[in-house]
Amino acid sequence: MRAVVQRVSKASVIIDEMVHSEIKKGLLVLLGISIDDNEEDISYIIDKIINLRIFNDFSGKMNENISSFGGEILVVSQFTLLGDARKGRRPSYSNAANGEDALEIYKDFIAKLEKSYESLKIKTGKFQAMMKVELVNDGPVTILLDSKRLF
Repeated sequence: MRAVVQRVSKASVIIDEMVHSEIKKGLLVLLGISIDDNEEDISYIIDKIINLRIFNDFSGKMNENISSFGGEILVVSQFTLLGDARKGRRPSYSNAANGEDALEIYKDFIAKLEKSYESLKIKTGKFQAMMKVELVNDGPVTILLDSKRLF
């Protein structure tokens, strides 16, 4: 499982020219699900998201996590995070979970995130929809996570 975590001052998902969901200060999480992801991968990524100390404390040092101020989280599925472009010019998505399996893992991820954090502060995109994601990256701060610890 891979995640691109961005500290944002606001973010939104637009589907068919209408706002589907939006958040204010918090985290935008782009989530890619691989063919071998399981409960351990879900737990690892959720723990990292909630506990990443990437928000400024009173002295301006990145020392606070999202829980410290009750920020919001917007999770958007993005299978292209599993794209492998090391060979040729067209990325291979052979490591990305198929749609049906990925949907089940995505639902499980959201349910567990809602149990680990304030469910009313969690928003999502729409699985397998064409989405426009708008964001104001605060910092900018962007963190890459991989549950297999490849980076």
